[in-house]
Amino acid sequence: MTYHFYGWETATIKDQRGLTPRDYYTLLSSIWCADTCAPRMRDAWTEENRTLGQCSITAFLLQDIYGGRVLGVPLGDGNYHCFNEVGDCVFDLTSEQFGDAKLNYEHCPEQHRELHFAKAEKKERYERLRQALLSHVNQMGAN
Repeated sequence: MTYHFYGWETATIKDQRGLTPRDYYTLLSSIWCADTCAPRMRDAWTEENRTLGQCSITAFLLQDIYGGRVLGVPLGDGNYHCFNEVGDCVFDLTSEQFGDAKLNYEHCPEQHRELHFAKAEKKERYERLRQALLSHVNQMGAN
């Protein structure tokens, strides 16, 4: 698989199963869907842009796996685009939704799940994504 997400070159940290963020990108690419997309972006979601509207739930899910912090790039409309920082490893599995636009990943504020998950729909999307990912990872372990 060819990777284009921000930080893919250095996303080599491993979890307890030996999986890297690249591996999780591959797994999530078959899971991200309109149902896990942020409702305000759902009409624009397509198979060709699977990462659209998936940033916060994906970043918090990867934080559960690797630890570290979830940071947010200010988008100028009051929203933040979430990504992960684990030690010196910075990666954004959902950066491709912005096409060729370059985000500034420096000096971004930390994002907190309590604030993000205050919205019940976001917590539900996170749980849906988490369960689907766990199912995929467990199937890998059974093979």
